Amino acid sequence: MQEHEHERHNPVITFLDRFLDVPEAKVTYLTRVTPIDRFLAATLLKLLPPWVSPNEITISRLISIPFIVLLLGYGYYAAGAILFLFAALSDALDGALARTKRKITTWGTLYDPIADKLLVGSVAVIVISKYISGYLALAIVVIEFLLISSAYFRYKGRVVPAKTMGKTKMILQCVGIIVLLGYIVSGALALLMAATDILYLSIVFALLSLFVFRSI
Repeated sequence: MQEHEHERHNPVITFLDRFLDVPEAKVTYLTRVTPIDRFLAATLLKLLPPWVSPNEITISRLISIPFIVLLLGYGYYAAGAILFLFAALSDALDGALARTKRKITTWGTLYDPIADKLLVGSVAVIVISKYISGYLALAIVVIEFLLISSAYFRYKGRVVPAKTMGKTKMILQCVGIIVLLGYIVSGALALLMAATDILYLSIVFALLSLFVFRSI
């Protein structure tokens, strides 16, 4: 009972419940610190200056997207892969920092998944369509658009935070793209096969997010 009362008076939960209009059970779930968050807090987050905020990390990811597109578009795959890797890693860092330091904001809750989708969608158009399948790239982009549109109309424009299924999809997409970029740089056919399998698996999770779990 005391734990429940503590959660009800948690300022982070109160903020989300009031401004994002998310049910209390989901708010508790979304703000819960995960084992991965604790690992990142004990390792990589310690390397960040104390003044860095989760929103600044998200903004850096948004800013990096045009540079990644230019590098990959002009064939600088090694440099593009490195920058993409840092951008993908920033997705884990901003969420872990927000939850462990209780710095969750409306802006971050909205634009973090949008940054993810822009990152994956732009890279999918460039490299997945060229080295695996144009249909696979199109499917990724279309499903991401449907996820955002569905969430917007279903919740009448309210902010909809990403949940576990959506995050799993994002992780699979990023891993698949990194493996694919590894194939492009090294020419190892096994990496191409692995990337293809991972990216098709991400489609499965994307469809589950869209039709079953309704998360972005």
